[in-house]
Amino acid sequence: MKYRDSMLSATMDGRSKQGMQALWVLLVLALSPLARAEEPRQHIDVGKLPQQATLVEDVIVPVPSEVFGVLDKLGSPNWHDVLRADLPPVPGARPETALLLGDVIAEGFVAVEAQDPEQVKKIGRSVLDLSAAMGVRKAVIARSNAIIEFADKKDWPRTRRELDGALADVKQAMDELHDEELAQLVSLGGWLRGTEALTQVVNRTYTKDSAGLLHQPALLDYFDRRLAHMSPRLKSNEVVAKIQKRLPEIRPLIGEADSDISQQSVDQIREIVHDLVIAIAPPSP
Repeated sequence: MKYRDSMLSATMDGRSKQGMQALWVLLVLALSPLARAEEPRQHIDVGKLPQQATLVEDVIVPVPSEVFGVLDKLGSPNWHDVLRADLPPVPGARPETALLLGDVIAEGFVAVEAQDPEQVKKIGRSVLDLSAAMGVRKAVIARSNAIIEFADKKDWPRTRRELDGALADVKQAMDELHDEELAQLVSLGGWLRGTEALTQVVNRTYTKDSAGLLHQPALLDYFDRRLAHMSPRLKSNEVVAKIQKRLPEIRPLIGEADSDISQQSVDQIREIVHDLVIAIAPPSP
C-alpha cells in the first residue's frame, strides 16, 4: 500500500525529529476521506501542520494500525504491558459513551499488537455494545463479528483491517444521524487513549526522536477549538468539562517545533492523559 510504504520510509530514513512529527500527523489523517483522495506526500512541511490539521474534521479515531508498526520499528514495545485488563461497562450518558467508544477502538489496536485474542474478542463485543448505545449498532455489527472471528483465528492482519474499517463505519453512521459533536468525542476518546499508550511506549525506551511523536500542537489546538464550540449541553458533562480543563496543560509540555521533549515532559503528558482516560474508562472496583 503506497500510504504505508511512504510512512515507513519516512520513519526509517534517519528517523529525524521532523519525520517523527510528520508521522503522528499522518496517523491522524489516515482515516480522513480527503487524505485518502490525495497522493501521499513524501515530505511534509511541519511549519504548515496547522493548515493540514483542518482535515481532522473527518477523522473518528486517530489510532490506525500504521502507528503501531512505526513504534515497533523504534524498539519492539512490549504491548502486553500497555494493554488494559478490564473494559468498563456502557455509561449512561451519551457523551461518555462516545468518548469510551473511541477509547475502546484505540485499545483494540493495542490488543492486536499484543496478539491477545481473548482481549481483542472482548473489545469486539464492547464496540458492538457501545455502538448500540449510540444508535449505530447496525453499521458495525458485521465488523464487530469479523474482529471476533479473525482474532479467534489469530489472523492479525485481517483483524487490523476490520478495526480500521470499523472506524469508517462508525463515522459514516454518526454523520447520517447528524451527531457530529458526538463523533468528535469519539475521535477525542481515541486520541487520548492512543496518546496514553504512546507515552507508555516512549517512556520505557526514551529517545528524543521517539518523544518527538508527541509534538502535535495542531491537534491540541484542534481539539481545544472543538470543545470550546460544543453545545452547552455537552460541555456541561462532567467528563467533557474535565477534558476541556486539562487538555491545555499538555500544550507547554510539547515545546516548540525546534525543541526536544524531555523524558520529564513525557511523564507529565502521560499523567495528564492517564487521568483523562481514567475519567472516560474508570477501572473496575
